[in-house]
Amino acid sequence: MTMKQLEWRTSLAGLTLLASVCAAGCSSKEQTNPAAPTPTPPPATLTIDIAEMNGPNSFYPSPAGVAAGQTVLWRNDDRLTHHVVFDDLPVDAGSTAPGTSSQPLTIAAGTWSYHCAIHPSMVGTVTVAGSDQPAPVQY
Repeated sequence: MTMKQLEWRTSLAGLTLLASVCAAGCSSKEQTNPAAPTPTPPPATLTIDIAEMNGPNSFYPSPAGVAAGQTVLWRNDDRLTHHVVFDDLPVDAGSTAPGTSSQPLTIAAGTWSYHCAIHPSMVGTVTVAGSDQPAPVQY
């Protein structure tokens, strides 16, 4: 094979490679944008921590917000027993010993204040969105 033939074959191979790369990258196929991510639904249960006897800062988050149908429970991270009751609702989460949680409760739509029946200075608020309202911001 002569030098001219070798150069010609090398050039031809290079052009073939270039054409196939261009064809793959420059195809006329319609490009689609990826779908927007689906929003994550709120958890089925909101956990409110009982941190310590610290007035309005005793519960976290407070104020808390949940969507209609979500349940709420209180987790006692303190070293004392607490008893969560609502000010204007017949809702009682019961006594919660250190290191345990209350039973999950479903609360009517509205904004509700609650406190510890054992330590009345411990107060909190929860807002439950109605089924026709957007869910409130979670803190």
